[in-house]
This record gives sequence, structure tokens and C-alpha cells, in this order.
Amino acid sequence: MAHIIVVGNEKGGAGKSTVTMHIATALARMGHRVGVIDLDLRQQSFARYLLNRQKYLAETEMDLPSPTYFPLPDIDKSKIPDDENIYDHRLSAAVANANSNSDFILIDCPGSHTRLSQVAHSLADTLITPLNDSFVDFDLLAHVSSDSEKIEGPSVYSEMVWHARQLRAQAGLKPIDWIVVRNRVGAQQMVNKIRMERALDKLAKRIGFRVGPGFNERVIFRELFPRGLTLLDLKDVGVKQLNISNITARQELRELIKTLNLPNVTATF
Repeated sequence: MAHIIVVGNEKGGAGKSTVTMHIATALARMGHRVGVIDLDLRQQSFARYLLNRQKYLAETEMDLPSPTYFPLPDIDKSKIPDDENIYDHRLSAAVANANSNSDFILIDCPGSHTRLSQVAHSLADTLITPLNDSFVDFDLLAHVSSDSEKIEGPSVYSEMVWHARQLRAQAGLKPIDWIVVRNRVGAQQMVNKIRMERALDKLAKRIGFRVGPGFNERVIFRELFPRGLTLLDLKDVGVKQLNISNITARQELRELIKTLNLPNVTATF
């Protein structure tokens, strides 16, 4: 069975597609077979990222390690019992298609609460939740007091993860390894960063997740998207000398891969 990595966050703009693409490409570069699924049926940012990559590689006649995209297949609705959800069957079929050809399957969830996202979370061996480094996005996980010192209760998203964990336990599956990634870290005041770190540490112990490093806010990520490239592709496409920002970003990716602690994976890039 492939190891399933779900990247989920019910708020948009946290960098889910960027995180998914970089992890998928890093694993592919390390020799692993990687299947990917995009559950955002409306925006499909991750699917477009992959399409951009395929187009760029075809135009340049390059061959770079890449994940394999598995779309949700069409299902004949007449063959689905009335009390079952057709999207459950479409996701199950996509995972089954990817499973036979993959060591890892990455599922990129939409920035909203959907049935597909709920089901995907219950399939996760590893759950990655990118989180902008602000209390606006912290509210995704839990509600805090006005001074940000007291956690008043979990959010709807945290409750969904808790429900997914229950379903896995009932099915006799291993617990979800949940990692909250502080992503798109900018030049906020140090006081805010300290408060965020303190609040996340408190919440991690309360609802059971690990805190992992993400990416700082960098222009390079916006520049890579139109060509479908990642930080690991820069030298292959002719960038002979990386600048300090690019080198630091590669180190951030390396630290993220290490933190995930995936089976049979060593960050060798």
C-alpha cells in the first residue's frame, strides 16, 4: 500500500499547492514513485501547476523527475446506490489507480470544507496543514482569547481531523501523523512570532499534532509556478549559481522533508 500524504487547510492562500508540489517533486527526485490527486475541482491550482510542468518539459525537451497525476475518474451514477456519495467512489477509484503505481500518494485538498476533503483526511497516513503565521489563520485550528494567551476551544477543522482519526481507529488503521507547518512566514514583529509559537505549542499538546517548518514568503515561488518548476529544478534548467534566498529555501524544504519522517525517505538533495 502506498503511503498517503494529505495536504489540507480549509482557508485559501496558505501555500498548499506549493507545499504539495515541492514534496511530491522532492520524493520523485529521491527515486520514489509518486502519485498526486487534486481535490479542488473548481480552482485546480495544483493540477495547473502540474500541467505547466508538463508543457514546459515538452517545449524544452527536458526530462525531470516528476509525480504522476491521477484525476478523479467519471463514475456512472446509475451504478451507485442512492445512499452512497458518488464523490466517495470517484476518490476511491483515483486512490486505487494511484496505489498500484506509487510509493507515495499526495492529495491536495481545497481551501474549503467539502465531502471530498473529509474523506481524504480519513485516508491520511500523514496530514500536513500549512498555516500562515498569523492568528487570523490560527483560528482555523482553535479559538483563542483576545490576548492570544488562552485557547478557548478547537475549530471546525480540528474537529474534522478528530473525526477522521476516529474513523481510522475503527478501521484498525494507524493513527494520522498530523504536522502543522508554519508557512509563508514574513517579516512580522517578533512579538507576534513568539505568541504564535507559544499558542501552537499549547494547542499541539492539547489536540495532538506536531509543528513543522515551512517556507518563508518568497517571490521565487510565484516565478516558478508558470513553468511548473520547483526549487530543486533550478540547476537543471540553467541556473548555475543559486542566490542566498534560493539556497535558504532549499534548506527549508530539506528540513520539512526531515520533519515529516516518511518511511524509507532520506532528504538527499
